[in-house]
Amino acid sequence: MMAMESFPPLMFAGLIAVLLIGFPVAFSLAALGLACGWFAVSQGWFPPEFMSNLPQNVFGILSNDLLLAIPFFTLMGALLEKCGLAEDMLDSMGQLFGPVRGGLGYSVIIVGFILGAITGTVAGQVIAMAMISLPVMMRYGYSMRYATGVLAASGTITQLVPPSLVLVVLADQLGRSVGDMYKGAWGPSILQVLIFALYTFFLGRLKPEQVPGVPKEARTLQGWALWAKCLRGIIPSAVLIFAVLGSMGGLPGIDTAICTPTEAGAMGAVGAFLLAGLHRRLSWPLVRDTMQGTMRITAMVVFILIGSRTFSLVFQGVEGGRWIEQMLSHLPGGQIGFLIAVNIFIFFLAFFLDFFEIAFIILPLLGPVASKLGIDLVWFGVMLCVNMQTSFMHPPFGFALFYLRGIADTLFKNGSLPKKVESSDIYLGALPWVGMQLILVAIVIFFPQTVTAFLDKEKPVDLNQASELLQQMGGNDKSSQPALSADDAARLFAPEPAASAASLSASQP
Repeated sequence: MMAMESFPPLMFAGLIAVLLIGFPVAFSLAALGLACGWFAVSQGWFPPEFMSNLPQNVFGILSNDLLLAIPFFTLMGALLEKCGLAEDMLDSMGQLFGPVRGGLGYSVIIVGFILGAITGTVAGQVIAMAMISLPVMMRYGYSMRYATGVLAASGTITQLVPPSLVLVVLADQLGRSVGDMYKGAWGPSILQVLIFALYTFFLGRLKPEQVPGVPKEARTLQGWALWAKCLRGIIPSAVLIFAVLGSMGGLPGIDTAICTPTEAGAMGAVGAFLLAGLHRRLSWPLVRDTMQGTMRITAMVVFILIGSRTFSLVFQGVEGGRWIEQMLSHLPGGQIGFLIAVNIFIFFLAFFLDFFEIAFIILPLLGPVASKLGIDLVWFGVMLCVNMQTSFMHPPFGFALFYLRGIADTLFKNGSLPKKVESSDIYLGALPWVGMQLILVAIVIFFPQTVTAFLDKEKPVDLNQASELLQQMGGNDKSSQPALSADDAARLFAPEPAASAASLSASQP
C-alpha cells in the first residue's frame, strides 16, 4: 500500500502534466481531482463521506458575492473596447506627441495605461491600438520591432492597472479586500509606464532613426482644437475611473468604501453605456456582442473555479498543503528566497497557462505559505500580478503576440501596411519589453514600499486603554474580575489573518 505522504508530489506532477496536455483546464482538473479522490478513498486515507464536501464547496463558489464583480467589469471593458474610445484617444495623443522623437510610442504607452484602467481586456486593447497605430508607425519609419513590442506591452499593462480582473481574483483567493489590492497596484502600474517611457526616451537618443518624429504637415489638428479632442477622451474616462475605484476605496488617500466591488462594477457598466452613448456608438449589435463576450468569460471563470476546487479538496485531504508548506518554507534566503523561487515558477508556468488558471489553481497552494512567512498578502498578490503580465508577452506562446500577428496579417492584406510583418519581428520585438516587466518584478520584490506605501496604515491599539475598556464592560466590581494583561489585550485586538480559499476547501461542512 502506498504511503499517503508520497501521494501529494504525484498529484502535483499530475496537475502539471494535465495542464500541459492542452485539453480544457476546468474539465481536466475536475477529472484529475475525482480520480485522485477515488484512489485516496480506496487506500483508506479518508472516508468516502469526505467527498460529500464537494457539492457544498461548489455551492460556496457560486454564492461568492465578490465574484459577481467579474461579469460587471468584463461588460464595462468589452463595451468601452468597441465604442471607439481607443481610436479617438490614439488619434489625438498621436498628434499631441507626434513632433517628439518616439512621440507615437509615448502616445501608445499613455493610451494603453488609460484604456487599461477602463477596459481591462488585453485582446481588444492590443487589436484596437494595432489597427490604428501600426500603419501610422510604419508610414513614418518606426522600427518594426519597436512598434510591435510597444503595442503588445502597452496592451498587457491592462492586467495590472486597476480595476483589473486579475486583481479581483487575486483578492478573492488571498482573502484580502479588492480596494487594498487596487491601491497596492497603483505604484507598480505607474512604475511600469515610466520604465516603458524611459526605454523609448533612451532609444530616441541612441537610435533616433528607429523612433522618428511625425512631420508637421502630417498633423491635422493644432492648438485648442487638438487639446479639446484630447480632453474629450481623457476627462470622461477619468471621471469613470475615479467614480468606480473611489467608491470602493481603491484609490490612494481614500480609506472609506461606500460600495462593494460588485456595486462598483455595476456602476462602471452603467458608465460604460453612457460613454458609448456620448461617442454615438451605442447600438443593439454592439450590446449583443459585448453581452455574449461577457457570458463566455464568466462561464469560463466559473468552470475553472469548480475544477480547481475539486482538485484542491482532494489535495488538502491528503495533506498536500502541508507538503507544499514544508517544501517552500525551508528554501534558502527566507522571504526573498521564497519570492524569487515562486516568481521563477510562475514565470515559466505562464508560458502555458493564463492568469485565471494560475490564480485559481496555483495561488491557493502558495498563499498560506506566504502568510506563514510573514509576507504581506497584498504585496504578494500585486507582485504575482506584475509577473503574470508576462504570460501575454512570452515568445512564442504569448496571447498578445498572437493577437498582434493576426491583426498585422489583416492590415497587410487590406493594404494598410506597406510590407508584411514577420513573426521574427514580433517575437524579437517583444523581448526587451518582457525584460522590462521582469525588472519591475525585481523592483517590487526588493522594494515592497512600491506596493505598501499606497495602502492605509493600521492604527495602533493602546493596549492599556483596551484592557481598561474590557474591564469596564465586564462590570464595575474589579475585585471579582481578573485583570487583563497587555499581552492578552494584544492577542484579543490583533487582526486575524484571512484564510485562503484553499485552506478552507477541506474544512467546509
